[in-house]
Amino acid sequence: MYRLFIVEDDAGIAGAIRTQAELWGFEVRCVQDFRNVLGEFAAFEPHIVLLDITLPFFNGYYWCAELRRHSSVPIIFISSASDNMNIVMAMNMGGDDFIAKPFDLSVLMAKIQALLRRTYNFAASAPLLEHRGAVLSTGEQVLTYAGERIDLTKNEYRILLCLMENKTRVVSRERLMERLWETDSFVDENTLTVNINRLRRKLEAAGLKNFIATRFGVGYIVE
Repeated sequence: MYRLFIVEDDAGIAGAIRTQAELWGFEVRCVQDFRNVLGEFAAFEPHIVLLDITLPFFNGYYWCAELRRHSSVPIIFISSASDNMNIVMAMNMGGDDFIAKPFDLSVLMAKIQALLRRTYNFAASAPLLEHRGAVLSTGEQVLTYAGERIDLTKNEYRILLCLMENKTRVVSRERLMERLWETDSFVDENTLTVNINRLRRKLEAAGLKNFIATRFGVGYIVE
């Protein structure tokens, strides 16, 4: 079953597309928080995205660029702003197709199916890990939160990767040190503590307070 992610602020249009797509056998999710499109995208892991241009907070061009930094998922722009300038801009930002509103739902579904057929072969894209709106790109090895990029050192990235792969589960200090040793990083108890504390400060400065919790005598957890 293909997963379709709809980024459209007109509830009537989004609902009509959702109903039609579900009749075609799609699993569908409409964005809920227009400040956190990337986070909801990462959590849903869709096969294709429908993206309006005019949206609250950030426009569709912005979110297309953000998605393209992390994924090659096919993106279809749907917009009433269908002049040549907007169509060219949409394609240049990384869109795969552009459909002008108003459109026939059966034509939209045919275009979606055609783009899916051209794409999957399942071309690989770097997986994203999401938690509390923070998105970790394993391709770029960078964390994004609220539209801001948080640069990480290699050790900080590896620690966060291990924790987010096991989110809601405690990861022992020993397992974290093993994970870093696997990459030939010299890590002892003190070095791990220093890296954890530095990572926490970066996360808190970006607005992610208490993202990494300590379970004394056991290890760490993101929850």
